[in-house]
Amino acid sequence: MRKLWLVFTIFAFFASISCEKKESFNGTLYDKPAKEFCLTGWDNGKEKRICLSDFKGKVVLMFFGYTHCPDVCPTALQTLSKTMKLLSEEERKKVQVIFISVDPERDTPEVSQKYAQFFYPTFIGLTGTPEEIKKVAKDYMAFYKKVKGQSEGGYLVDHTAYIYLITPDGVLKLIYPSTKQKPELMAEDIKKFL
Repeated sequence: MRKLWLVFTIFAFFASISCEKKESFNGTLYDKPAKEFCLTGWDNGKEKRICLSDFKGKVVLMFFGYTHCPDVCPTALQTLSKTMKLLSEEERKKVQVIFISVDPERDTPEVSQKYAQFFYPTFIGLTGTPEEIKKVAKDYMAFYKKVKGQSEGGYLVDHTAYIYLITPDGVLKLIYPSTKQKPELMAEDIKKFL
């Protein structure tokens, strides 16, 4: 009888583990440590080194793009702006949006910052040397390539259009391809980490 009770208890324990409700998200689950980086930003009229670790304790939403982008970048940053507006004032204080330019030739720290802030006052724009940008893009699986095209600067930059969600404890938890970039659903995910 005792053995039967022990078998039943063990079975009940494992059944309860397998029946635990798994958290569901609207973004694509990635769930790996976010790689640290430091790039150049613009603050109070001067350049400033800004690192991912500066935002520990906040949800970070990150997007790679460039300021001369004709469509994808403005759309993604507008989506992020709408997402912020769906959060309460207290929640917004715990979220940081970072725009990383993949066009350091044209996008200075000041230009990148002004572009990001055009969409929302707390957004941060960063850039760096071509080598720095290449490393960060590689760490986050972001593709970009300069191509000839009709643009103000004489060329366009093809690039991936993912939005990355990094949790307050530094985990790259979710990736949003353009098909999943919906403000209401992204705000719902963000709230799960606040």
